[in-house]
Amino acid sequence: MDEKACLPPYSVSGLPLPASGDAHFRARRAGFRRSRVLKLFAATCLTLLVAGQWKQIWREDTKGPLLSLDKLNDDLQTCQKLRHKPQDPIGLGRDKNARWIEGSKPTLIKNATIWIGEPVEGTSEADARAGKGWEWIQGDVLLEYGLIKQVGSHISSRALPQGTQIFDAAGRQLTTGIIDMHSHAGVDSLPYLRGYADTNEVSDDITPWARSIDAFYPLDPQIEVIKSGGVTTSLILPGSGNSIGGEAYPIKHAVGPKDGRKEISAQDMLADPDRNWRYMKMACGENPKRVHGGIDRRPSSRMGESYNFRHAFEEARALIQRQDDWCDKADAIGVENMDEYLPQVLHWESLAAALRGQVHINTHCYTVPDLEAMVDHTNEFKFAIRAFHHAHQTYLATEILKRTWGGRPPASALFADNMYYKTEAFVASEHAGKYLYDANLTTVYVSDNPVLNAQHVLFEAAKGYHYGLPYHAALSAVTSAPAELLGFGKRLGKVKPGFDADIVIWDSDPLSVGATPVQVWIDGTAQFENPVELSKSTVGPIVPNEALADIIEEPTEIQDVVFHGITKVLLSDDEILESNDKPLDMFVSGGKIACIGPCSSEYEAAAKAAKVHVELSNGYLTNSFTGVAGTIGLNDIDGEDVTDNGPNPVAFSRAVDGLRLDSKKLNVAAKYGVTKGISAPKLLGGKSHHGTSAGFLTAARTVAENGAIFDADLAVHYTLDLSSRSLGSYSQLFGLLRSKLLAAASKDKPAEDPFSELANLQKVIAGKTVLALTIDNADGIATALRIKSEVEELTNSKIKLAILGGSESHLVATELAAAKVGVILLPLQAHPTNWDQRRSLPGAPLSNGTTIDYLLDAGVTVAIGLPEDWYVRDLGFEAGTAYHNGNGRLTEKSALDLVSVNVHKILGGKLPEAQTKGHFIVSEGSPLEIGSRIKAVGAGRDKVAVFQ
Repeated sequence: MDEKACLPPYSVSGLPLPASGDAHFRARRAGFRRSRVLKLFAATCLTLLVAGQWKQIWREDTKGPLLSLDKLNDDLQTCQKLRHKPQDPIGLGRDKNARWIEGSKPTLIKNATIWIGEPVEGTSEADARAGKGWEWIQGDVLLEYGLIKQVGSHISSRALPQGTQIFDAAGRQLTTGIIDMHSHAGVDSLPYLRGYADTNEVSDDITPWARSIDAFYPLDPQIEVIKSGGVTTSLILPGSGNSIGGEAYPIKHAVGPKDGRKEISAQDMLADPDRNWRYMKMACGENPKRVHGGIDRRPSSRMGESYNFRHAFEEARALIQRQDDWCDKADAIGVENMDEYLPQVLHWESLAAALRGQVHINTHCYTVPDLEAMVDHTNEFKFAIRAFHHAHQTYLATEILKRTWGGRPPASALFADNMYYKTEAFVASEHAGKYLYDANLTTVYVSDNPVLNAQHVLFEAAKGYHYGLPYHAALSAVTSAPAELLGFGKRLGKVKPGFDADIVIWDSDPLSVGATPVQVWIDGTAQFENPVELSKSTVGPIVPNEALADIIEEPTEIQDVVFHGITKVLLSDDEILESNDKPLDMFVSGGKIACIGPCSSEYEAAAKAAKVHVELSNGYLTNSFTGVAGTIGLNDIDGEDVTDNGPNPVAFSRAVDGLRLDSKKLNVAAKYGVTKGISAPKLLGGKSHHGTSAGFLTAARTVAENGAIFDADLAVHYTLDLSSRSLGSYSQLFGLLRSKLLAAASKDKPAEDPFSELANLQKVIAGKTVLALTIDNADGIATALRIKSEVEELTNSKIKLAILGGSESHLVATELAAAKVGVILLPLQAHPTNWDQRRSLPGAPLSNGTTIDYLLDAGVTVAIGLPEDWYVRDLGFEAGTAYHNGNGRLTEKSALDLVSVNVHKILGGKLPEAQTKGHFIVSEGSPLEIGSRIKAVGAGRDKVAVFQ
């Protein structure tokens, strides 16, 4: 006890005199009383002091401390962990990879074309950034103990370890494994099932304590599918429904004994078993305020979100201060003298670790105000952000990013061209990667699986290159850049000695359309026992085209223009020309093709008088594309009801009555050669259809424009997939369709309302209009074929049927061909997000072919549509993938028909001849290929859009 505590607060002489007349008596009496009180008080203090000392001695001698000394020492050890500053784990210098499985055999990969993943030694930073020093080299790679042991031009077989397996790459290209640093694989199940849906912990907006590893399901079938795309490592993040969603974990896609692992275990899949770094997911903007504004009314605005962040950081910072004070005191007086345990609060532990710099923070953030608010938070609470994810507007806020605390601007984790799905994604650019690179910032490409199929995350990088990002930066954006951002810069992302033996051999340049792994190794173990290899000629790596960085955002509209240097004309079947020796000229007059090759006298003078001449070196002239089965023309922003025609769950309506043209989506479509749209009213949401579709020109300004609508009622649409299940059972919905068709056939005279559902179904029965059914499930398609047959037999009619979706249509390809039913795939390569798509085919190296291959082999007419509207930029690439991965089934012309001619063969609605001459694409290189450039688009108007 402190003796000073026993002294009176002030002396007696300091007291004021009484105000009354008998002051002398009272003073004496008061002095007498105070004297006795002081003596008594002093005696009491002395007694307490003696008792306290005795009690302390008694405690020490007989009972020990009240606090556990073991626990105090454990807490002191925790202090060391709190003060620890993580470092990127070493690569070179390890004897073996901690993930290596005892007994795994070494592998020598011979005759490979190798992308090391960094410029050659001696390359300056400026030259490296300009693309110099990045090379493909010819050589061999030795894998041993789960590591890359040696990379050389020729590794002698004499020096190989005993039992080494030999793999001949036959000159094919070799890279490190692809790294996807934004995925929900294993926590957001595919196909979706509520029982395995664990992406977001929505019990609160602030859940730093949540951990994705606690929900990760190693048996999720998508793990193998993702790996088949060359993806060896993924960062598994909590979702973006919370401002602070919790901890993320990097995993490798090797699961169980068949992949060289000892057990089926999420822990066994951790990319870094030593857990050198931790990872956290945060999110700002629309997602958290929508989710939690609707649950607990907090936050309901970005203002509330900002407060939530700051309050959480404040709580974590306060915990840090209490912990630091405890640790400092324990150091000063000895832990055995502490009278309390180390303050620890599980709720805030991970966020406190983040503020201590022990956690790599990844933040879902789209817009300029969200980005700026988060940057402000980093400076107020002194923490770094590793990457902004989605980050559509970071290319507009490069200087804001450079203000982030810590001196290291966050990277931008992007999609290449997936946008317009909500307001935050409306202001975006496919050239964002290039613009960020120009600002000396880092871009990585991600899947956000299942938003995009992570199997094809490499293709996002390929498109990034196509849209202007330098080749080396695009390939780095899914290899070395994410590795470095994850803190694995010395272990992953490069083909160098000491790095993890995560290797992919590709059947074509990894940034080319349709590039597919021949084999994948994780930690030195081959992942596919009998991989399917596509038949492709061995072609050298892409020669980076620096001209792709010259961006022309908008075209110029010109009436008359001459194109020189056209080497291929791929229009109608009788207009296929190829002239490499003597390229052709084409004259466009009034927005339409006037002549190709030597012009007749009537056009020759006009062509010579044309003021605009476009020179091409490898010019292609092809049909323009048709975007079918999306919501273009009926919707501007998917997530904003006010921009949308609306759902039609009950009423049967006509798309032509709801068209709203001159939208951002339609302008982009026309710019990328999608000059015609065919859209139907949606049933409930995207990818569902109910009503009659309309055919329209994407470049038209209003529906009143002459020729804007080329078919007002093109096909009759119904949806019979999972999106319709809220309206009834499958048996009920299919039965209702049969009843409606039979009712239409039973009418003796046309319906009074020529635009009604009944009138349109009468046209279907008469064979004048196509019945288009959106179905993915094979049994559902088979049921539709049976109903078609039943109605035809009972009514003596011939129904024209088309299937949209068709994820499992390969299982009934023969039946579709026999019934002469065409299929519009949505998309080309199905991503089994729901149960009706679960039997879709992933393609090589897992399956021998995809759905389109089986359909083509059976003789089914196939087209490719718009599963989502952002695909308007990608239709040429979709057709290119079918062409390159079809083992010779398609020519360039027949591949291009998948997104043009075949759409109209399946649904009807042929364009008048006068309009077809005004719909074309002129490109430098094939529009099926990465690196091609659209130079002009004829969109059925009196002017052609020219990019120059």
